[in-house]
Amino acid sequence: MILYPAIDLKEGQVVRLRQGDMAQATVYGADPGAQAMVFSDQGFEWLHVVDLDGAFAGASRNAEAVGQILSRAKMPVQLGGGIRDLRGVEAWLDRGVSRVILGTAAVRDPSFVHEASRRYPGKIAVGIDAKDGRVAVQGWAEVSDMTALELARRFEGAGVAAIIYTDIARDGLLKGVNVEATRLLSEAVEIPVIASGGLAGIEDIRTLLEPENARIAGVITGRALYDGRLDATEALALIRERRGNA
Repeated sequence: MILYPAIDLKEGQVVRLRQGDMAQATVYGADPGAQAMVFSDQGFEWLHVVDLDGAFAGASRNAEAVGQILSRAKMPVQLGGGIRDLRGVEAWLDRGVSRVILGTAAVRDPSFVHEASRRYPGKIAVGIDAKDGRVAVQGWAEVSDMTALELARRFEGAGVAAIIYTDIARDGLLKGVNVEATRLLSEAVEIPVIASGGLAGIEDIRTLLEPENARIAGVITGRALYDGRLDATEALALIRERRGNA
């Protein structure tokens, strides 16, 4: 399992939202590049970045901040938020992003995701954000009739690198990861599934590392890291220990 620290961007600043509500943003820093360096120095293997303004606007809005992150992060970066066409995918991959996350586009234009995955194998992830089991789009502002599993199955065999599954009801609230829903999704599809939303502390990490959750490929953490509820050194050491014993 890989632990992904998150940098969410709003108007160039590092923020965390409560349940995806842009009006409920806590600012954690004004220098995204410096935050990326902190996570690099702590020993994280990957970095998860979301352009929140872009997710709502349908086009990238924090390109300068993402550029700062890319120039200073010493690890691969996966980026989502407002990337809705091949031109956007190509542009970010050319700038050094290792994996592009497609969310709203995966619901509205699945053929685009298939084409992007064919052109860039291993470089495309699908973001599935669920509210009461239904997929939310457009920065979580709209909820569709589609279930998370229905959407995930659209991309079986397409070459998608990962599914990032977020439980909106828990995101930013430190209520704990929805391990059961994530595990069920990971067992229902062949695509690796990354958990997101609600990670509260080291106990969540321990739970995710239990044998019954072995198919969960990773977990994203944001507020718990920024608020000090999750110690990066302790969490990464625990993951390394379990890998060594596997």
